[in-house]
Amino acid sequence: MRQTAPTERQKQLLEMIYKFVKDTGYPPSFEEMKDSLNVVSNQSVIDLLTKLESQRLIKRNESQARSIAILPLGYEVLGNPPLVPFLGVSHAGAPISAIEISGEWQTMSPNVARLNEEVFLLKVSGDSMINASIEDGDIILVKHQKEFVSGDIVLADVDGESTIKRFISQDKPPYLFLKPENPKYPIIHFTSTVEMKGKVISVLKGGQWLSIN
Repeated sequence: MRQTAPTERQKQLLEMIYKFVKDTGYPPSFEEMKDSLNVVSNQSVIDLLTKLESQRLIKRNESQARSIAILPLGYEVLGNPPLVPFLGVSHAGAPISAIEISGEWQTMSPNVARLNEEVFLLKVSGDSMINASIEDGDIILVKHQKEFVSGDIVLADVDGESTIKRFISQDKPPYLFLKPENPKYPIIHFTSTVEMKGKVISVLKGGQWLSIN
């Protein structure tokens, strides 16, 4: 089925959402969208958002305020680089709490990786992954996912704190564990307090995004 091009009014709202997120770090409210479009009713905005969502240009979570994400096709329509949230700092060493940095977004080249609303950036702190070419101060691109294969480098929560390690699954003890890529750090055994949050898919080196192995 052929994709219907958005109307000028729909594209106007899409452009407004993009600029607002880029400038402020979060999506606009209904009041802000109404003011931008010079309309008085929420329904006018809802109708436009519904059309944008049906065309797979945006994704909404109606249970949360200001929850609008522009999808890859939306960036293509706008001709603008994708926006990726910079969530904070994660430790490549002993687990530490992730530091959330709100209101900070980065533009990304659309050919960096499989960019969609489920990716985010983190800054690395620590040296436990240096043999995987992930070093202290590097910026990594993380993709939310629920299924992983042995060998994936992952962002994990351990006892409520974040860390970056290689996920290992094998048919002998210790079976499942998180492995550092620096021999001075111990492996982390899986318990009920370990939860993998996403896969590291790229690292920024010398101004270029490199794949992770």
